Amino acid sequence: MRDPSIRRSVTLFRAFMNEPNDPGTCYSLLARDAADQIERYTPLKGATVIDVGGGSGHFTDEFRRRGARGFLFEPDPHELHGHGRRPEGAALADGYLLPVADGTADVTFSSNVLEHVDDPQTFLSEMVRVTRPGGLVYVSFTNWYSPWGGHETAPWHYLGAERARARYARRHGRPAKHTLGENLFAVHIGPTLRHVRSRDDVEILAARSRYWPFLVHAITRVPVLREIATWNLLLILRRCPHDDDH
Repeated sequence: MRDPSIRRSVTLFRAFMNEPNDPGTCYSLLARDAADQIERYTPLKGATVIDVGGGSGHFTDEFRRRGARGFLFEPDPHELHGHGRRPEGAALADGYLLPVADGTADVTFSSNVLEHVDDPQTFLSEMVRVTRPGGLVYVSFTNWYSPWGGHETAPWHYLGAERARARYARRHGRPAKHTLGENLFAVHIGPTLRHVRSRDDVEILAARSRYWPFLVHAITRVPVLREIATWNLLLILRRCPHDDDH
């Protein structure tokens, strides 16, 4: 599908809405879409790709279908074994301290994980560390003020996280999966962009809305508006050469 386009956005939105009942179709579609985005910058065939926090492996499976050497590191054993599947080359590992040597990956990938870590800058630094000079870092996240920022409690998180959780429990008869400050954190676009721009070890190739159908780069340039309208920020970064490589 052409990216960005209304057709692509509608297709992904429908898949997201059906995710609770058909997660395999949803994440397989999202994996194909993410792989297409990566291949606009570098081929996956023959590349070493590290997927950080990729759950049960749909993204890693797609990278391998395209000829990559894919490796998955996931900190949550329930996610790693989710839906009765676990790909080869997968291991339990914390994204803050990956068991990978410096400069190993041609592509380091993380989809919708950053909002689940309480120290996103350290998490990003670790992704950069394991990426070779000239390699790509792909990271996307749902920011807190996005209409989906509260995840399963959205959009009621706009009225406060605790109020949104209480409403979810009343409506569904069980607690929400995510708790702000425990496994979900209020990550914002402005501070994230400022941090990435301040780094001297990466070059920003794209800073855009991942799912929006038009003006995907322009939205992220408008303070305040970007915190709501971006929905999900996608960063594609290139690891800069070391000083001794110049």
